[in-house]
Amino acid sequence: MCKCKVIAIANQKGGVGKTTTTLNIGVGLANLGKKVLLIDADAQANLTVSLGFNRPDMLSYTTGQAMVDIANEDKIDKSNLLHNDEGVDLLPSNLRLSALENQIIPLLGRESLLKGFIEQVKSDYDYILVDCSPTLNIITINAFTAADSVLIPTQPSYLAVQGLQDLLKTVSQVKRQLNPKLSISGILITMYDSRTNYSKEVIDILRENYDELIFNTVIPRSIKQEEASTDGKSIYSYAKNNKVALAYKNLIEEVK
Repeated sequence: MCKCKVIAIANQKGGVGKTTTTLNIGVGLANLGKKVLLIDADAQANLTVSLGFNRPDMLSYTTGQAMVDIANEDKIDKSNLLHNDEGVDLLPSNLRLSALENQIIPLLGRESLLKGFIEQVKSDYDYILVDCSPTLNIITINAFTAADSVLIPTQPSYLAVQGLQDLLKTVSQVKRQLNPKLSISGILITMYDSRTNYSKEVIDILRENYDELIFNTVIPRSIKQEEASTDGKSIYSYAKNNKVALAYKNLIEEVK
């Protein structure tokens, strides 16, 4: 029996650390000897670029193509997946994923195309992490339909917090209508600056409203993390003793 765990990393608010979290959890798990596949489900292709593939529009096999193959009932060729030097496999993305959204709307079973792909490859992996778009579109619904759980990164800001209820409502709807096994893995506070009262106030609000869902681990803000993403590396490879690297190692113990 396949014991692969599928986690969607999602928040409809941009700039809250979804891609950074997907990358660092994925590489961190690979460092522990786990077999990991990362799926870029965002047309902006930030995860693809963050893994060092700097020209995503030149890639022929992407999340969009994989979903088209499932729609056409074609068999998935696993050799098309990319491999990163830090030990993770990648199903990349590019701008063509945006065009796919409109194409799949009329299709029967349109919410399950990504699930169809994952079902064909999951026996090869211990973990599959899906980096979702900052919109609750049909591609994100596909990720939720395929996932065992949703991990929600959020920056400690009032604007980021305001959208949480809508996201949780969407997860609940998907659970009710499409994926009964879906759960909330947790809410992850990212980019935390302990020097500001503002961040502390927002965290207090989060804990007051969602305490049972919030991870114990908090990811601090660090310029090293921004530099690592620009360099196409995880924080472990770029600055292994950085506070962000240590925080993600702690988070992985909560997620496993």
